[in-house]
Formats: sequence, C-alpha cells, structure tokens
Amino acid sequence: MLPTESRSTLRKYFRQQRNALSNAQQQLASVQLLKQCKSLGIYQQAKTIACYLAQDGELSLTPLIEDAWHRGKDVCLPVLHPFAKGYLLFVRYHPNSTLQANRFGIPEPVINLPDIIPLEEVNLIFAPLVAFDEQSRRLGMGGGFYDRTLAPVLKNALETHICGVAHDCQKVETGLKSDRWDIPMQQIITPSKIYRAS
Repeated sequence: MLPTESRSTLRKYFRQQRNALSNAQQQLASVQLLKQCKSLGIYQQAKTIACYLAQDGELSLTPLIEDAWHRGKDVCLPVLHPFAKGYLLFVRYHPNSTLQANRFGIPEPVINLPDIIPLEEVNLIFAPLVAFDEQSRRLGMGGGFYDRTLAPVLKNALETHICGVAHDCQKVETGLKSDRWDIPMQQIITPSKIYRAS
C-alpha cells in the first residue's frame, strides 16, 4: 500500500489490517505497548496522561491505563466537546467513571465540570491513528478532532507531549503526505518499536 493512494483508500486498507488481528494478537500487543511506554522518561514523569478507549481494531491502552492508575497518575479520556463542534475535551477517567456512548458509538466519561482537565495540564497524550510513517507522521480517521484540539500545543508552545499509538501493521513503508493543519507527533509507539520525529 503506497502513500500516493488517497487518504480514504489508506484508511480503509489499514483499518482492515488492524481489524484482521486476532484477540490473542491484540492482547499481546497491549502488553508489549505497555513495556515500551514504561521505558519512556516522559511517561514515568507525567502526572496527567490522556488515553483513549480502543475501537475498530485500535491498539488497546487498558494495561497502560491500569499501570498509570497504579502509579497514581491522573488519566483522562477525550470527550466530544458539547459546545465547540469538531473539538475534544479531556475528562478525568477513573475506575468508577460513568461512561456513555457518544454520537459515534464510542464510550466516553460523563462530563462533570471538576473532571475537565485543561489541555495545558495534560503532560502526555496518547493519540490513536490509522496509519503512520518513519517520520512519525500520523494519518487519523479524517474528522480532524485531534488536530483542531491539539493546535494550541504548537501555537502556544505548551509542554504537552504527543505520542501516536499503533499496531506495527499500520506502518506505511514510505512517507505520508502532511497537510498544514496536521499536528505532528513527537513519537509513534508500536508494540515493537518507538519511532521518533526527525
């Protein structure tokens, strides 16, 4: 699969690739991903991390979330912003959080004002993706939610660290084309390797 293919074609192909993984492969990938993340100083030092709940074959962060709780870190999840269309809020997630499905069918915490965590207070964000390349460029689902929400990280030079998360099979062998609004990842983390932005 070449990056010269349309983005919609790439998305379809790599979604099929990750959905073709067996439950055993998915579970092993989650454990291996946790090992990779535990080797990162930024993860060890982070007090607040943003994760996601896996859907559509995405690499599950459940072991990572449980490890973060065990270490006393605050964990938050992306929630569709109720007033700003196309944007996300980060809402604190704990073992007793009440979840509800959003309009895409994705579970997210019910919004309570004290649980909303401002972007500038999130030290590390683990972002899902559909495909990536060696230069840590990320191809998302096409909605632009992360790009719009994370734009202040660049604009305001926030210290928030952004890592893409993917299965190894989601790697494009040659470079992906970037649009000017695409938010770069500092790293892409897979079960077998950490790719750093050049």
